[in-house]
Amino acid sequence: MNTGEQHKEGPETGSGFNYMVSGDSISKGVVYDESRSKYVILEDNYVSMLQGKLKGAMRNTARFGNTLMKGFGNLKRDVLKEKPDVVLIEYGGNDCDYHWGEIASNPEADHRPKTDFPAFEQMLLDMIHFLKNQGITPVLMSLPPLNADNYFKWVSGNQPEAEANIMKFLGSVTKIYWWQERYNSAILKVAEVTRTKIIDVRGAFLQQPDYTRFICRDGIHPNREGHRIIYDKILEFIRTSEPGLLAGPAAQG
Repeated sequence: MNTGEQHKEGPETGSGFNYMVSGDSISKGVVYDESRSKYVILEDNYVSMLQGKLKGAMRNTARFGNTLMKGFGNLKRDVLKEKPDVVLIEYGGNDCDYHWGEIASNPEADHRPKTDFPAFEQMLLDMIHFLKNQGITPVLMSLPPLNADNYFKWVSGNQPEAEANIMKFLGSVTKIYWWQERYNSAILKVAEVTRTKIIDVRGAFLQQPDYTRFICRDGIHPNREGHRIIYDKILEFIRTSEPGLLAGPAAQG
């Protein structure tokens, strides 16, 4: 991260270090509670589990429904106010999403994702440059994979007519996975061209024999066990790249 080079208090001293998480509902800790048939905030989400594991304070600014454009606007304000040393960036799930109700009503119309692909890549580049110009270390996070079959059922509400119309637009359910993968590829590309650290959360899920077990019924939000996978991957990343940021027992394991 080269954090020690950019700030007076680097990983060695750490107690005054400030971290910020900028993202959407995944980082907010939103999961689908099947027993109550509604979305809730998971108490043991990956961000809350990281609290206390790092030297210094962590602020979670992630919001349900955040796209990169919304998040970038808020980040500019939050950064000036909070002056974090490191910002973890997690976006893409809402950006690549469509207004499925409109598609179900009129599949032949011209439908656009919430953030067009070129705009997503450019905005992510702009966010990285903004943070680096502020002397802040950005760290990107790849997207957890979605369960295309479950997500298709979810957005169509299991309604046969909606399913038929959405399928007209998609052509194939696998296109949902491919489309999200495309946005993930933009994150990887931005990390490479800007020489920004990236935590391969997607890879951590795909290493599982059946990653769909770690995704909620809606097909897109990691469940409790999925948040544990993200937490473990982030800790592994920090131990490898900046072990001096870890507090107490977390530094050993």
